Amino acid sequence: MHYLTKTLWFPNPEDATAEGLLAIGGELSMERLLLAYNSGIFPWFEDDEPILWWNPDPRMVLFPEKFKVSKSLRKTLNSGNFKITFNQNFAGIIKKCANVSRKGQAGTWITSEMQEAYITLHNAGHAVSIEVWENDKLVGGLYGIDLPQKKVFCGESMFSLVNDASKVAFYYLSEYVKSKNYKFIDCQIYNAHLESLGAEEIDRSIFLAFLS
Repeated sequence: MHYLTKTLWFPNPEDATAEGLLAIGGELSMERLLLAYNSGIFPWFEDDEPILWWNPDPRMVLFPEKFKVSKSLRKTLNSGNFKITFNQNFAGIIKKCANVSRKGQAGTWITSEMQEAYITLHNAGHAVSIEVWENDKLVGGLYGIDLPQKKVFCGESMFSLVNDASKVAFYYLSEYVKSKNYKFIDCQIYNAHLESLGAEEIDRSIFLAFLS
């Protein structure tokens, strides 16, 4: 196990434990976060824990051309009920992602410290949000880290207050990265909901090869 100090570095991503834990400590500065994402590493920890850095194996990704649009989702997309915007309310999106209750989760890993760090990334042009509106109310969306030089988008979290709102946001994200010829969306760890939309697991070594 590696313990980080204020020195800006990360160990070899392949050194992660079987669970995917790579390092402990450090801080959530913009420089460290950008180094992490460009290295295939991401932070994930609870309020009462030190900062934990992960690089799981296998890795969940979505190749944008494999996004699955079901008949019901296609109907929703064609209904015109939602308005979609990019980067119009990043702070609102990350706060909703932190506060919306989720089945099987008692709290959130998107701590106030995390929110502040990612808003800083957004203000510097590194973090992106997609907002889904219904009757001028924010009802869904997502945010993540954009790595244009790597041709990779690192999805962080999404939320939905009405049926299909997060799916619509994810659809528009897949169209966004497809238009830019990105390799994939990094979904980090297995999620059955994302699998139903076309995401799949790949070996960590393959993920890191794509990233490099």
